[in-house]
Amino acid sequence: MIATWWAELSLVMKILWVVTLSASLIFVIQSILTFIGADTDANFDVDVDTSMDGADLSNIDTGANLYTFRNFVNFCLGFGWSAILLQASISSPVLLILVSALIGVALVMAVMYLFKLLSSMQQSGNINVQKQAAGCEGKVYLTIPAARGGSGKVQITIAGSVREYDALTESETVLKTGTPIRVVDALDANTVLVEEINSYTV
Repeated sequence: MIATWWAELSLVMKILWVVTLSASLIFVIQSILTFIGADTDANFDVDVDTSMDGADLSNIDTGANLYTFRNFVNFCLGFGWSAILLQASISSPVLLILVSALIGVALVMAVMYLFKLLSSMQQSGNINVQKQAAGCEGKVYLTIPAARGGSGKVQITIAGSVREYDALTESETVLKTGTPIRVVDALDANTVLVEEINSYTV
């Protein structure tokens, strides 16, 4: 029966089903890994991030950077299932693709907001960043533009655990992924000002 159903599908629908089911499987795996503390997320700056701090939500990549593998999977999930479920109701292929794409984008934004909210709640509950972050060391996780030209992300050791924060730098050079850094100041509960350790002078 399944073989017959599959054979009757058009090539476009076969591709859509494969993409959607693959995204669904990856989403389930990501969710399980996230809440057992082994979250993995590939993006354009770093291939894999792995942490083993239990179910510490502060180590979850909140997706503040739009171009992450997690967000790509979430988009495929929303787009694929929407297209499959709405194909019988929307006769225009163009309209179907547009509606499905909008739902995919909405899902990405919702998940980004959810994880950022969870991360912020746990960080604010356990650590006073503005009092404890200055002087902490770590590394760049997502590239930080030079001269406060934009924010990136860093992972720093604070209060005995590795935490992830948005970061700016006053350095005239870009701080790339993996660069060792030191926190100069905490700008707010989620953002720190950092400098490259090698450039630090006493």
